Amino acid sequence: MKNYRMKLIKTLLFSLIYFLSELTLAQNKTDVSLFLKQDSTVYLNEVYSKTGDMFNYLGHHGPAIENEWLGLRIYFDKRTSIDIYSKTKPGLELREARWYPTSQQQKDGWGADYYKVGETVGLGGIRLWTGKKIIKLDPVSSRYARVQRQGSISFMELFSKNVPYKNNKIDILLRVTVFSGVRHAKVEVFALSNIEVQFATGVNYHKGNQLILDNEFVLTWGIHPEDVASEQAEVGSAIIFDPNDFMHRIKDSEQYLLISKPTKYLEYWITSCNSKELNTNTLSKFKNYVIELTKETNYYTSSHR
Repeated sequence: MKNYRMKLIKTLLFSLIYFLSELTLAQNKTDVSLFLKQDSTVYLNEVYSKTGDMFNYLGHHGPAIENEWLGLRIYFDKRTSIDIYSKTKPGLELREARWYPTSQQQKDGWGADYYKVGETVGLGGIRLWTGKKIIKLDPVSSRYARVQRQGSISFMELFSKNVPYKNNKIDILLRVTVFSGVRHAKVEVFALSNIEVQFATGVNYHKGNQLILDNEFVLTWGIHPEDVASEQAEVGSAIIFDPNDFMHRIKDSEQYLLISKPTKYLEYWITSCNSKELNTNTLSKFKNYVIELTKETNYYTSSHR
């Protein structure tokens, strides 16, 4: 009888684990995308470059991830900027749209590249602060990217090796994670070095965009001068952060930057929407969403430190 009970318990546990794993997979509304332009039929898990620049050789210029609300990519070059793929309705699109849906697909309700990064950090991209100026992660001895989909999340990483910084060489890892069912993404930056560094991040904006500053977030709203999409749309973008992690802020003509305290690890959150969506489609709605999000992400931050 004892052996029978043990077998029954093991069977029930196995069934429960199997059910939970299947449930988790069914709920994973995220995906990853990484491929070479010359062979777009083969999806990759990782890529490596000694030059540190594969911007023109990779599909959508670098690793990309998405959930049902938005897509994100990191530029695989010295900018290490984060760009946004805006969606008009929930769903996964990158595997088919490859970041650039056709005009007909956009008319049928697909998303589009409404966001313009240029030479800025984009939304939450990473640079370094020397104490006097902002510098890009360049030159490097190599740069490496990978993507992974697991459980109910997907993440992408960009690893920059031997970046010159204050008479040292440091390694920087940038990781971006999207979650099923939520609009915001988590950004983490690691300085894999013997010294602490000061990171610079933030959000870009364009002429005519509204810029809203708060102690715990920076938000922009407006049209970006992007010519890739068939039509223009107003885009909302925001970075949410712990103000205790940052020393000061810098505003220039293209971006609003946050300068971190000396550290080896930094985390913050990014989110976006656009005017073609059904619900979060105005500045007022997006601002209210971000205000509520600051409460949630503050809980995440404090509970993981």
